[in-house]
Amino acid sequence: MIPPSKRKTHIFSLALAGLLCMFPSSTSAVQKELKPLSLRECIRIALENSSAVMQAEHAVRLQGSDVLKSYGQFLPKVSTSATYTPSSVSKAYADPSSATVAKTSIESVDLSLTTSLNLFNGFRDYAALQAAMKRKDAAGLSLDRARQTIVYDVTQSYFRVLLDRELLKIASENLSSSRDRLRLTKRQYEIGLKPVTDYYQQQAETATGELDVIRAENSLRGSRLELLRRLRLDPAEEIDAADIPKDSLLRLPRTVDRDRIVERGLAKRKDLQSAEQAARAAKWEVTRAAGQRYPTLDLSFILATGGNPYSSLDTPGTGEIVYDYPPLGEQLSDLAGYSLRLSMNWTIFDGFLTRHGIEQARINYLNESLNTGDLEHDIAIDINIAADNYTAAFKQIETSRQGLRAAGKAFETVSRKYDLGAASFVEANAARAALVAAKADYAQAVYNLALQKNVLDFTTGTTTIE
Repeated sequence: MIPPSKRKTHIFSLALAGLLCMFPSSTSAVQKELKPLSLRECIRIALENSSAVMQAEHAVRLQGSDVLKSYGQFLPKVSTSATYTPSSVSKAYADPSSATVAKTSIESVDLSLTTSLNLFNGFRDYAALQAAMKRKDAAGLSLDRARQTIVYDVTQSYFRVLLDRELLKIASENLSSSRDRLRLTKRQYEIGLKPVTDYYQQQAETATGELDVIRAENSLRGSRLELLRRLRLDPAEEIDAADIPKDSLLRLPRTVDRDRIVERGLAKRKDLQSAEQAARAAKWEVTRAAGQRYPTLDLSFILATGGNPYSSLDTPGTGEIVYDYPPLGEQLSDLAGYSLRLSMNWTIFDGFLTRHGIEQARINYLNESLNTGDLEHDIAIDINIAADNYTAAFKQIETSRQGLRAAGKAFETVSRKYDLGAASFVEANAARAALVAAKADYAQAVYNLALQKNVLDFTTGTTTIE
């Protein structure tokens, strides 16, 4: 029997509990069945769908065509031409004194075959070939780095999903515990063991747990969408990340040799290798531009023939004379002629165009070299930062594990005291909040280790592309 003085309070608390029931935790709602994807599957899908990888592949293809074009400059150029003139009429004075005009009508066929080979052009063709090969190598290395970037990005998003899911699990467990505590506090209040303030405070704590679950669910939903963005899949598709045992993450090597990983990173970073190849290509472009100062030497061979299927001469007074030529095939064979020419061309002065081209190529080479040096310096800095963060991640795990252990013992002690009436609700609530925070800190520390290992692999260029 509820005392009369507490009836209004009881009715109010029932109404408040009813309001809470109107907004149930979404964890109790029917969840859509999500498609779990492993990290390897996510990486495979991302590499297949990534536009950045496709663009890098197109760049490699284009540079391959440029190399083929540069090879072709060493081969002779061949061209042919054919001309058919159905009718060519010309007039001339047969006898200028009498102003007699003779008209000549000719039908003709002319064929020619020309081939030329550059013997020397200041090594421009050789420099162009070397530059094209270096640019092709740079494009291939950029493609490899683009793939590593996709793997890194997908891995980061994948572990973010796992972390948010772990935080949602912690929030859900805390909410379930709060609800159990709410039911217990209600019964204790009804029989007079707990004051009404404890019941109201527990209701507020349960409502706060509801909000924490909603926030955790929203964060998890956002991280799943970010993973979908990187996989280039339909946003309407429901996917989830397959579990990765935490023990496998904790077995990662605890120490790193800083000098060794910096040396390895400078040797393996594909973007640095690409920049070095681009600088070498720019240096060959300087040689190519300087080739304009030298003469060019070309060897040409021309084969030409022709024939007249019909030819006539019409002179007033004598009438038209039609010349009877041999068959056209015989004419083309009999009248074939050829010439072999060796020509040299040397530009003595071109208005400083060559000087400008050389200076432009040299400045471009210097800029590429500076960019390569800056990139090498930045890589060394990034590797040191990644190594520090990786080492600190293990310390965070140890600290958070100790905090979790202490928070668990403190919560157990305070809970027993609270049940016996020896501790206040504020103390019990503070102990519970500390335990939830410790669980969240430990989960974040574990997955932060995985994230920092991914960063370390990416900065050292050792990211595995599966």
